[in-house]
Amino acid sequence: MTMPGEHPNKAPEDTGRLSINELMLLMVDQMRVTAQMVLPDEAESFFSELLNAGKIYVAGAGRSGLVARAFAMRLMHIGFESYVIGETITPALSPGDTLVVFSGSGETNSVFDVLETARDLGGRICLITATPVSRMSRLAHSSVILCGSQPSDDSLPTQYEVRQITGQYRSVSSSFAPFGTLFETAALIFSDAIISALIEAKHCSLDEARTRLSNVQ
Repeated sequence: MTMPGEHPNKAPEDTGRLSINELMLLMVDQMRVTAQMVLPDEAESFFSELLNAGKIYVAGAGRSGLVARAFAMRLMHIGFESYVIGETITPALSPGDTLVVFSGSGETNSVFDVLETARDLGGRICLITATPVSRMSRLAHSSVILCGSQPSDDSLPTQYEVRQITGQYRSVSSSFAPFGTLFETAALIFSDAIISALIEAKHCSLDEARTRLSNVQ
């Protein structure tokens, strides 16, 4: 509330903490560093897997799951047959289909079970993660590492579900962006970059994509 005689646009007093603008710029800087650290061979392998995929399925837990859903929606917009694991209308996976998994730790039990099942069914596995070595990475046909390796804190439980219930988060991010924020942001940006590359490769026009936007909301 503006006090009498106080200018409505007066700058806030120095609180000793970073401003919202400064925090945003720190995150932007970190995204630039992360983008520069992505190995081109990993990105190209991931891109090729999707370009040659049959049906594409996505999976992830928590906020990573929300990024996975956004990716599935964009894939549908540009003409891919994409599905979210766990939805009632998700069809059977067949050999040659591809599962894209989003997991910062690469260890989440519920998502690992999905990955393992898809692999046993003959599916191709693409992993977006922050952890170079994990149970998921050992089974994936293609892995993209974002944000470097996770902290070596062996005292935290590896199960995502246990960490959520107990509040013992395993952050793969800097302290100014806790709870995996930078991984999820990087995963969203990376997946959107993949969409842009697929649009170019498939010669998909924006007018064509618009015809697939939902019109019954």
